[in-house]
Amino acid sequence: MADRGMCSRREADAFIERGWVYVNGQKAVLGQKASPTAKITLHRTAREKQTQRVTIILNKPVGYVSGQAEKGYKNAVSLIQAQNQFRGRNKNAPRFDASHLRGLAPAGRLDIDSQGLLVLTQDGRIARQLIGEDSPIEKEYLVRVTGHLDERGLALLNHGLSLDGEALRPAKVSWLNEDQLRFILREGKKRQIRRMCEMVGLKVVGLKRVRMGNVVLGDLPEGQWRYVRPNERFF
Repeated sequence: MADRGMCSRREADAFIERGWVYVNGQKAVLGQKASPTAKITLHRTAREKQTQRVTIILNKPVGYVSGQAEKGYKNAVSLIQAQNQFRGRNKNAPRFDASHLRGLAPAGRLDIDSQGLLVLTQDGRIARQLIGEDSPIEKEYLVRVTGHLDERGLALLNHGLSLDGEALRPAKVSWLNEDQLRFILREGKKRQIRRMCEMVGLKVVGLKRVRMGNVVLGDLPEGQWRYVRPNERFF
């Protein structure tokens, strides 16, 4: 079910335990194997549960951690409060409800010293789209650097570097101005951009994520958040 993008593995277990999953019309049981051609369906109740789950984008400031709070630092979820909700011109946006904090988790990391678009979701399907190993979704970053980068170094940033003993997927890296690069990646290793820049003689002095798939940070102010709109899709 997770491989088919129907839900996360944890959700699949919960749905099966409740009797909400059917394989070829028969109620599924935990641990059951299904062939690649099997027809897997969800009970209407499970589908309704999924539609009630929210996805949020936050403009994370520097100094907040994406996941669990660390000593001396707050986590990004702590910013999801009514007073920080950005409505902009979307007057029909739902209002904050404390129930939306239950199970709300970041879909992908953004380092403590980085800022910009962070996705938080209650929906395992969205999380898998964004951070699954085979995720096709682009992540775009604006990166301010110091140091000298020649043509060979720029070519290596686009393709040819390895981290942790593994070759990196091809990236799209180009200059925006004399001290800022645009990175477009399809993966997210720990501190990847900073480590890539170090390998070609650059130091990152500012890093901001501005897009994940088709969802952009846009005019969302720093430290504020909004619900992903019904017509927005990551891909």
